[in-house]
Amino acid sequence: MANSHDAIAALRLPLFRRYSLARFLLNASIQIQSVTVAWQIYQITRQPLSLGMAGLAEAIPYILIALYGGHLADLLNRKKIITTVCIGLAICSSIFFLISRNTLGVLTEYGVVPIYITIFITGILRGVIWPAMFGFWPTLVKDKSVLKNAVTWNSTLWQLSASIGPAIGGLLLQPLGISNVFLIDASLLFLSFVFYSTIPYSHVAAPINSNETLWQKISEGIRFVFKNELIIGSISLDLFAVFFGGAIALLPAICQDVLHVGSFEFGLLKAATGIGTMLTTLTLAFIPLQKNAGKVLLWAVGGFALCIIGFGFSSIFWVSFALLFLSGAFDGVSVVIRGSIMQLFTPENMKGRVSAVNNIFIGSSNELGAFESGIMAQWLGIGPSIVFGGVISLMVVTYTAARAKKLRTLSL
Repeated sequence: MANSHDAIAALRLPLFRRYSLARFLLNASIQIQSVTVAWQIYQITRQPLSLGMAGLAEAIPYILIALYGGHLADLLNRKKIITTVCIGLAICSSIFFLISRNTLGVLTEYGVVPIYITIFITGILRGVIWPAMFGFWPTLVKDKSVLKNAVTWNSTLWQLSASIGPAIGGLLLQPLGISNVFLIDASLLFLSFVFYSTIPYSHVAAPINSNETLWQKISEGIRFVFKNELIIGSISLDLFAVFFGGAIALLPAICQDVLHVGSFEFGLLKAATGIGTMLTTLTLAFIPLQKNAGKVLLWAVGGFALCIIGFGFSSIFWVSFALLFLSGAFDGVSVVIRGSIMQLFTPENMKGRVSAVNNIFIGSSNELGAFESGIMAQWLGIGPSIVFGGVISLMVVTYTAARAKKLRTLSL
């Protein structure tokens, strides 16, 4: 049995290290793609609502496919799902490259519509890959006493890629141009495919009851989530906090119209939350949360909301960076606690479906939050819309703290 105080226990496992490298490349590539697409859309339209529409274009297919993606993750070989989607995402980046080069005059004739269509496709792919990844990596950790440490490192390395990816994207936009950044992104996605392909994996499919319909199999995961107060409480809290506090989607408009900075600073701001989250999750790898985890979670989400409110008032670049950094640091607590709840309280043969429900709540909340932010910014203005979202998030935390007793008293 591994020493529970071994802060790098999971990193000592060769397969987990190989998986972490593959996932790092995948997520960094997705972040580079996201930064570049958002910057291009705002350059073309100069409308905050267009950024919200990009979020909606990705959220709709993601929500529609996620539950079926969870069913596939429990039924089919998860590694094959992941590698296939990696190739699909690389193709999408190649399409973005061709669009940005204005091949056949598509930008001239159709504007941002081809970009939205490609974003829609990436939403489908994301809805399929995340449940497969959620169920895939824990099988690489044979010693279950290491699982909690692996959850923390999985979150830490994800946030590291979420920090580096936007910074790289923002840094490369000006010297290389939008189209060449997409080409680099496609290459990194293919490299991620290569590393995933080298990981040995044997999939154990969920037991199949021939008398159950597809919907009955999928709905089993939904019922499990909604009957588990800890799981539904933690993901609901994160859903509403991210949905209303989704200021990140407006960064291209904030940088150009409020802070008056360029693409590099845009990349830094996009990376700020990830840096804060990464440092928090890294700290929690060495000093794990055990007692009063629920109360810490509630205070952390409240801190996140206050940072978003402050960000809405800021017109100074470094103040905005610091507030986003702090919001990410608070969010890191939520990431680790929610991830631990999901892995520790979900049966192995339901992880794909339960992850799919979680992803509808959490994964789509970023994109739906982007749509909400775009509409509110168009209506109220950029700053007031961010402050409004932060206030609503704070109200949600207060309500959850009063009503969710099991979450409030949780210890890990």
